[in-house]
Amino acid sequence: MADPRGFLTTERETPRSRPVFLRLRDWREVYEEFERPKLEKQAGRCMDCGIPFCHQGCPLGNLIPEWNNLVWSDDWRKASERLHATNNFPEFTGTLCPAPCEAACVVGINGDPVTIKRVEISIIDRAWDEGWVTPQLPPTRTGRKVAVVGSGPAGLAAAQQLTRAGHDVTVLERADAIGGLLRYGIPEFKMEKWRLDRRLEQMRAEGTRFETNVNVGVDVTVERLRESYDAVVLAGGATAWRDLPVPGRELSGVHQAMEYLPGANKVARGELDAPPITAEGKHVVVIGGGDTGADCVGTAHRQGALSVTQLEIMPRPPEKRAEAHPWPTYPMLYRVTSAHEEGGERLYSVSTVEFLGDDQGAVRALKLVEVEASGGRFEPVPGSEREIPAQLVTLAMGFVGPEKDGLLTELGVELDARGNVARDERFATSVDGVFVAGDMGRGQSLIVWAIAEGRSAAAGVDAYLTGRAVLPRPIEPTDRPLV
Repeated sequence: MADPRGFLTTERETPRSRPVFLRLRDWREVYEEFERPKLEKQAGRCMDCGIPFCHQGCPLGNLIPEWNNLVWSDDWRKASERLHATNNFPEFTGTLCPAPCEAACVVGINGDPVTIKRVEISIIDRAWDEGWVTPQLPPTRTGRKVAVVGSGPAGLAAAQQLTRAGHDVTVLERADAIGGLLRYGIPEFKMEKWRLDRRLEQMRAEGTRFETNVNVGVDVTVERLRESYDAVVLAGGATAWRDLPVPGRELSGVHQAMEYLPGANKVARGELDAPPITAEGKHVVVIGGGDTGADCVGTAHRQGALSVTQLEIMPRPPEKRAEAHPWPTYPMLYRVTSAHEEGGERLYSVSTVEFLGDDQGAVRALKLVEVEASGGRFEPVPGSEREIPAQLVTLAMGFVGPEKDGLLTELGVELDARGNVARDERFATSVDGVFVAGDMGRGQSLIVWAIAEGRSAAAGVDAYLTGRAVLPRPIEPTDRPLV
């Protein structure tokens, strides 16, 4: 145990955010550095519970009490080793994960939970600074070749595990840079891409190969893929987005979130001088109240939007846990992200009825109506229709599964009842030698689940190729997230 009375004597504290007027001028991460003495005291709040429910909250089974104790004891190098024992990319989860581990923290039953996520990112940042993160070369090579299709967190986790097991791994990515949504979906202000780039350099040094601008099923046939590799891991994500088929959807200025965000990321990275879609000088409406919607909000602020309004069809969540979400489940709460701190308005219990256009065929306003839940449906409230100005609308309503045309159709893999790629207990699909990891098999989920799935699928591939079962498998394919 760290400090036996730490959870009683030390209040929860998190790092300060940079002032809004400063951070809206750049794309850097919003949080200021957290002093090491403060961080060690925060780690000392961990009770090292007899039954650490944070393990249940974390799909990776991170050894949270262990590395909290090591940080409190000022043994940061060993803390880094324990962190990497279960997580290939703690810098990704430490910046992007909503921390279901903190929701399951025992201290959080009647107080503020341990700042697990902040301890995690601090450990890995120091590990990189001190040179403790080095390539982990396999002791032997098997000569077996594996293709990983997709380079998001699931694909990268599977690739690193399989490379370290001695297989020859090639990651195939249809975009022009590696990283999937980590690269072009997640804004720079949530995770700066040098965190991704340095991890990719480690993977290259270990032997993983990366090929970009390769759309499997289009640029490379399925037949050639199967002939060239002994096993294939499908990790393309759930990229089929949910649309909004209401009158006026065809107007210019109405875009899917993933049409809008990549251009802004490329500008932030210096790859473009100007974004193809910009919020500058416009009234912006973001439809969808989740993380992707918040990403659109923060991006629009940085581009100089006149106003930003975020719409959500669900009612506003409560400030505290509801009875329907008891500890240690992840509660549906009203949360204010860094993007929301920067301005804008959030409207709940509203539904879009129509997009209204001008004489040039561009969106000029949005007609919405207030709704009430009734019998599992959202019914409009009579007389509540109104218009709000909108010269840019982004649709951030989630994803409905993987894209079916091309790769999946040509492979002939079976789909489950939800339209995702079906898999067995080994994460194997119905096609021999083809495995699946991440959102393509699970459905839209969290980054921590993607990494856990990538590690688990790698264990299945390794066993398939060698007949051994030595790689860790943190989850079963039937597991469903608490969030």
